[in-house]
Amino acid sequence: QMQLTESGGGVVQAGDSLRLSCTASGRFSHYTIGWWRRPPGKEREFVAAHTWSGGRTYYRDSVKGRYTISRDNTKKTVDLQMNSLKDEDTAVYYCAARADGATALSVRDQRTYTAWGQGTQVTVSS
Repeated sequence: QMQLTESGGGVVQAGDSLRLSCTASGRFSHYTIGWWRRPPGKEREFVAAHTWSGGRTYYRDSVKGRYTISRDNTKKTVDLQMNSLKDEDTAVYYCAARADGATALSVRDQRTYTAWGQGTQVTVSS
């Protein structure tokens, strides 16, 4: 069974950059890996995802142009480069895995993800 571990969180100033990394153990092929976040007092929300097949990427609108998701299948890692961070990006960030083959709609449905990391805190202060 796949296990996921996030790293790279921290406290930064608004406008700064931060890079999160998700490292997987176990089978990595044929899984889509997504990044999710839970802002304080809010529900968990989709951030970005990277498919195995075709290397497609998906982003929530509010992070497009600021965040970049990348995948290294040899190292079994999926990174999330976050630039121009804003206060509203403050959240616990999670990586998660689901079977490949998601649609643009289902990749944003957390119920379709079968493995989750423990999360890493990102705090953006202005």
